[in-house]
Formats: sequence, structure tokens, C-alpha cells
Amino acid sequence: MGFTSGIVMGAIFGVAVMFGWSYMMSYRRTKRVAKAMVIKQLASLNRDDLRKICGDSFPDWISFPVYEQAKWMNKQLSKLWPFVADAATMVIKESVEPLLEEYRPPGITSLKFSKLSLGTVAPKIEGIRVQSHKKGQVIMDIDFRWGGNPSIVLGVKAAVVANLPIQLKDLQVFTVIRVVFQLAEEIPCISAVVVSLLTEPKPKIDYTLKAVGGSLTAIPGISDMIDDTVNTIVTDMLQWPHRIVVPLGGIPVDTSELELKPQGELLVTVVRANDLKNMEMIGKSDPYVVLYVRPLFKVKTRVIENNLNPVWNQTFNLIAEDKETQSIIIEVFDRDIGQDKKLGTAKLPLIELEAETEKEYELRLLPSLDMMKIKDKKDRGTVMLKVRYHHFNNEEQLAALEEEKRILEERKKLKEAGVIGSTMDALDGAASLVGSGVGMVGTGIGAGVGFVGSGLGAVGSGLSKAGKFMGRTITGQSGRKSGTATPVTSENGSSKPHQQ
Repeated sequence: MGFTSGIVMGAIFGVAVMFGWSYMMSYRRTKRVAKAMVIKQLASLNRDDLRKICGDSFPDWISFPVYEQAKWMNKQLSKLWPFVADAATMVIKESVEPLLEEYRPPGITSLKFSKLSLGTVAPKIEGIRVQSHKKGQVIMDIDFRWGGNPSIVLGVKAAVVANLPIQLKDLQVFTVIRVVFQLAEEIPCISAVVVSLLTEPKPKIDYTLKAVGGSLTAIPGISDMIDDTVNTIVTDMLQWPHRIVVPLGGIPVDTSELELKPQGELLVTVVRANDLKNMEMIGKSDPYVVLYVRPLFKVKTRVIENNLNPVWNQTFNLIAEDKETQSIIIEVFDRDIGQDKKLGTAKLPLIELEAETEKEYELRLLPSLDMMKIKDKKDRGTVMLKVRYHHFNNEEQLAALEEEKRILEERKKLKEAGVIGSTMDALDGAASLVGSGVGMVGTGIGAGVGFVGSGLGAVGSGLSKAGKFMGRTITGQSGRKSGTATPVTSENGSSKPHQQ
């Protein structure tokens, strides 16, 4: 009896073990298939899908193996940071303060550093990609992140406030830096370095502003002014196609091939606007349009008083340096006592233009080009433009490069003479003198301060230690010590200066 019961119990136990083993293997097989399906789906995701899922904090080297980790570099940077921070502070103060002065918005009379320290937290390099697109050059893309603890205080002066210290807190920087090494046959084998910020992914600079011993409301709109100034400097001086060119090693080298050059000319006619937003309590807005490719060289139309459907028919010439990445920025303002009010803004990417073909565009006005800042969804009307693009040949490009130095000096003289308060000021009919001959530059004889000119301008920031900023654009000036130059419309629709 005992023997029989043992056999039965053993058989039952053996069958149970077999069923358990079979179930466990089936479960593991199901899990493996499920994981394989998930991995297959992840492998099918592209760059944009991964960024949507993971956000800006997702390092490029994880999602794309072309970016290699640089842990060793981060360790060395952490050790060297106290020395690097001190040296970088001096370079930033010497190079950025002139830019703050050049790009300071209307309404602010002075914008300088009161205190500048980069803190104790070193930046982090998430990944590095090395490639070579052109013979004699090595390109390095650096995924740069910095959430440091700097101490930055800006001294802001305005007509209504003698001095208001403003502190930048919680600074965070996310960008990809492109470094191009120009190779040479002599030691140290690198003749020059080109530095720029890639447009994709778009550089991101986050911070909060706090007034020290005062209130931000002392200067109306000061937060937006500083935000616009920072974004403008980054976009107009550092973001591709703009770049810093730094010769190295003491080797005589021609950096002209590395510098930014004018690529083509834009003939832009501001035709009219429709259904503009009324910003006045009594009567209607007095609109005018500001145009630019680069913020340092803005031009504007005349003011049409008391009209929400103004017609300008004014033509301006602007310069494009990189048709693939740049855009025409259109801003419509209401002239008012004190500070003018923005009615709306629009953007026309140059990549949509066809060479030697005039096209008409009707653009819808938005409160801001930054979609994250748009809260007011109400219709702001439209603006109509006619745009024609002309691509420069070698002779026109060389003529532009020669002319730009002279025009830059003239604009500086205009500012010193008080004709313009800031290099960010838009000039009435400034570009209307451009376009004679091969579409380059027309110059004139000035009155009052003794110079009038239009043409191509370059921006230099005087980076004595970090290199030099190279930028190209077009503008024109017409000024007197007293009075203004207001454009009037000629029979062919272009504008010309009319002295009042």
C-alpha cells in the first residue's frame, strides 16, 4: 500500500513539475517577444520623435551614436573650471559689454555689467561629434549644457530711472556648438578656428530676472527688453550663419574664406496692411513697418496716421548672407507718445524665395514669433510684401566686402553725432539709396553731420582675446544734426529721402 501511494504521489509531483516548467518557459517566451516588439518600435523612432518623448534634457549621444561621450573631458573641465572661469569672465566682459551697448533697446540709455562671475559649477559636455565635410577642415559639434551658479548683475539706466541693478538668476544654457578647425601644414597644424551655434537644435537660454533694491516695474517692459536683447545678440552674432573667426598659432593665414560674406540682395516692397489692431482709445493707430534680416540694420517705412488699412508702397534693399537659414522679419508698430506699441510681427524665410523672381506674400501678424509667448489669440491683421531675390556674382560680392567697412564707420559716426540713439534704431528710408549699378551701393553727400551713405555694413565686436566677430548686412544712413530724413514715394513705387 505504501509503495503504491508513493508511486502515485511521485507521478503527480512529476507531472506538476513538468506543467510548471512548461508554463515558466511559455511566460519567458512571451516576455521576450514583448520586449523585442518594444525594441523594434524604439528603433523605428527618428530624431524628432525621441526629442518629443524625452525633451531637451535627452543627450544627443544616447539617441544617436555619432555623438560620443566625453566623460574624461568633463572631469578635466571640472578641475580647470576655477581658472577657466576667471579668464572667461574677463573675455566676456570685454566682448559682451560693447554688444550690450550696440544692441540695447530704445528707452534704455545704458546697459552694462555691474557684477560678473561665472560661479563654481562647470559646464557639461554631453557629447561630441567629429566630421569632415571639406578638405582641409575638421568639424566638431559639441553638445553643451550649463546649469551653473553665476553671479550676474546688469546696471540698467533709463530716462525715468537713474540706475536699476537687475540680477540674472537660475541661468541655464542648452546648445550645440560647432567648431571648425582650419588645418595647416605647419606646427601647430591649425591655422584658424571658427565657432558658431547651430540653428538646430535652437539655442536655449533660460533665466529669471530680479531687481536688486528696487522693482522691475520701475522701467515698464524691462523684462521683455532684456529678453529681446539677449536673443538678438545670440541670433545676430553667434548663431549660424554668423560666426567667430579666431586665427591661431601666429601663422599668417587668409581668413577671408572662413568669414561670412554677402550672398545676395533682397528688393522688398512693403505694399500695405489690412485690419490692423487698434491700440488707441481715441481715433485709430498710426502704423509704420520695420524690416530687417539682421536686427542691427533695421529700416522702416513712413508713418500713416489714423489708419488701420495703411498703404505704403515703399521699397527697400536688404542683404542676405545665408538664404538657407535667414528670414525677413516684419514688425508693425503704432507710433505713440513715449514708447511705440507693437501691433504685430511676421517672418518670411528666405529659403522660400526664387532667384530673380518677384513674388507677393500676404503674412498674418502674430503677437510674437515665439509661439510659447503667444497668449492673445485675437486676429491682428495681415501685411503684404513684394520680394525679389538677386544672387551676387563674384564681382558684386567683392564690391560689397570693400563697401561694408566704410558703411560701418559711417553708422558709428551717426551714433556718436546723436543722429541715432542706438545702432538698433531703424532708419527712415535707409535702404532706398541702395541698388544703383550692379545692385550694390549708392552714396550721397550729407548735410549737418556731413555724411549720408547706404550700402553694406559689417559688425565687429572687438574680441581682443577671443577672436573677432564676422557679420555682414546692408543698411543706409541719412542724417542731420537737426531734422530727419523722411522717405516719400516716387512714381515707380520706391522711396527716396526728402529733407524736411
